[in-house]
Amino acid sequence: MDGVDGRGTRWLGLETFDSAPIAVALTVGPEHRLVYTNHVYRAHVGGRPLGRPIADAFDDETRRDYRDMFDQVLATGEPVSLVGAPVRLASAGTDGEDLFFSFSLSRVDGARPGVLVIAIEVTEQVTATRRADEALIDQERVRRRFESLVWLNAQIVWVADPAGQVTESSGTWEQMTGQSWEDYKGEGWSRVLHPDDRQAALRSWKNALRQESSWHYTYRVRTLEGEYRHFDLHAAPVFEDGVVVEWVGTCTDVERQWQERQRRELLDRAAAAARERTELTDMFAALAEVLVPALADGCGVHLLPDLVDRPSGAPIVVHRIATASLGGVRRQPPSGEERFSPDSGFAQAIRHRRPLLRVFPPGRPPADLLPETTVRWLTEAGATSVVLMPVIVDGIVAAAVTAARRGDRTPLNSADIALMEQVFDHTHDALSSAVQFHRTQQLARALQYSLLADPPELDALELIARYLASPAAAEVGGDWYDSFVLPDGAAVLIIGDVTGHDLAAAVEMSRLRNMLRVLTAEHLTPPGAILRRLNTAMQTVAPDATATCILSRVEESQPGQWQLDYAVAGHPPPLLIAPGGAARFLDDMPNPLLGSPLDQPYHSSTEPLPPGSTVVLYTDGLIEHSGEHLDTSLDRLRRHASALASGPLEHLCDGLLDTMPSAGTDDIAMIALRVNP
Repeated sequence: MDGVDGRGTRWLGLETFDSAPIAVALTVGPEHRLVYTNHVYRAHVGGRPLGRPIADAFDDETRRDYRDMFDQVLATGEPVSLVGAPVRLASAGTDGEDLFFSFSLSRVDGARPGVLVIAIEVTEQVTATRRADEALIDQERVRRRFESLVWLNAQIVWVADPAGQVTESSGTWEQMTGQSWEDYKGEGWSRVLHPDDRQAALRSWKNALRQESSWHYTYRVRTLEGEYRHFDLHAAPVFEDGVVVEWVGTCTDVERQWQERQRRELLDRAAAAARERTELTDMFAALAEVLVPALADGCGVHLLPDLVDRPSGAPIVVHRIATASLGGVRRQPPSGEERFSPDSGFAQAIRHRRPLLRVFPPGRPPADLLPETTVRWLTEAGATSVVLMPVIVDGIVAAAVTAARRGDRTPLNSADIALMEQVFDHTHDALSSAVQFHRTQQLARALQYSLLADPPELDALELIARYLASPAAAEVGGDWYDSFVLPDGAAVLIIGDVTGHDLAAAVEMSRLRNMLRVLTAEHLTPPGAILRRLNTAMQTVAPDATATCILSRVEESQPGQWQLDYAVAGHPPPLLIAPGGAARFLDDMPNPLLGSPLDQPYHSSTEPLPPGSTVVLYTDGLIEHSGEHLDTSLDRLRRHASALASGPLEHLCDGLLDTMPSAGTDDIAMIALRVNP
């Protein structure tokens, strides 16, 4: 269709735009009156009559925005193009939505100059673009919020490339460690990690990189001041189109939280170690293992005597009862004895009852403050600090604990001392029970040994006695041995065991021992007859007591010929070892145990003792084991004694105590006689 302007001017050729898929319109004159529109234009704007200004179809805001453009194109002839420009129709009202067009304005010369409008609606494209832009804005806002949270909750923020090499830093790491950025970037950060943490941390980081999963790790970092502090690491991969483009990580100082967690765990382990033990030495040994390596590289415990009753000016004697050290470091022997003068640093520290801390150059510890063996160990280990701590139990200094650090660990400090004090405070009740048990056991053993006489020294006979108190019982036992020489020159050997393991058993043991001494000295009769007299007397003086016993006498029947006269009352049989080492038990004539209500004879036996032969009397603590037949135990004793017979008599006795597996629940008494060759 041809276009016609208001004066009847006809525009030829415009009908070619009728079927175009874009909007086309032509205006003429300064008022920009429409002289042509195609169907696409009319579909968007409406079928408005020709001859009216094009601006009538649009709202006031659109008219203001574009009127000048029409005027400019008409006046200058310079075309104008716009992309995604908003347009609002007058019929849409104030609440109508904007439509978006990309259009061009160009001048058309003719009888009357005009402006050709070519437009295409891009509302959907503009809307989609706007939504994408808004999504990017939202993402950026979220990112900024995330960064704010990260900065708020972490002291150090860093960024690494997909290979895990640090590429960006907040700068705080450099301030904290003293590293420059050149030293820090890449994997340089690992150089200020604790040597024990470095390789493990790098392996963990590489594993997270391979798995493209978040990373959480705790390691120690050397600060600018030279101390190591625990830091918590969190890192997460950043993906774009399913590919990791970078890693964002944080680093937070958690030393305080770590110390508190370690404190709780240490106290829990200490309480468990003390709870599972009753013997004082075992308990201190377990606590030393708790302190190493959590607080120290080496630890020793020395048991102190009762300082209350110590004479003024007397030296202090301490006994080492437990040690612990890190693997690869020589460990002190777990037992030993040390002496200190009353004016030494050690004595003063114990007297003041306060922990002492000493920090010193590697391998140069103070000398008079510590036991000599501890000083040697500190020197060899290159220690740099040590704490001497008195352990006070029930108001008394029961022990002294030394704890030391070496190498590149931070020297011990007041916080470490406070934690050590908490360990022993936390276990005070268990230590109190163990100390009381130990003191009772010491008193019991002292009483026990006071009742055991040293064997006499004889020309032709050698006598050796041994007593080993049970480590599992604090009470005095009923085991005893005795030996003496009768007026007729015979040597008497006695071994016995009163039923029970308490003070009453010890009282009965002492009573029977004294009665047997008197009866043996007054009545030079066979041992069986003497045991019968003792059994009869017990019905009156000890009606509730029972005991086992061997009474024997060794005498020279003819010059150079010795014999053993003996009687066994319910006791394990004597062991006779021939000069060549062959051993056998003398078990042919057993008798009832003492305290039996039956009035019956007690039989005696006689056995020749050639030169070099040995007789061993012992209590059942040496042989008895739960669940094992007595014959098995006796056979083991016979074989061990035969193997040891060629050595000195004292080696035989000590060897039996060392090699015979003891249950540890009963005392062991032993007395042995050898006829000199």
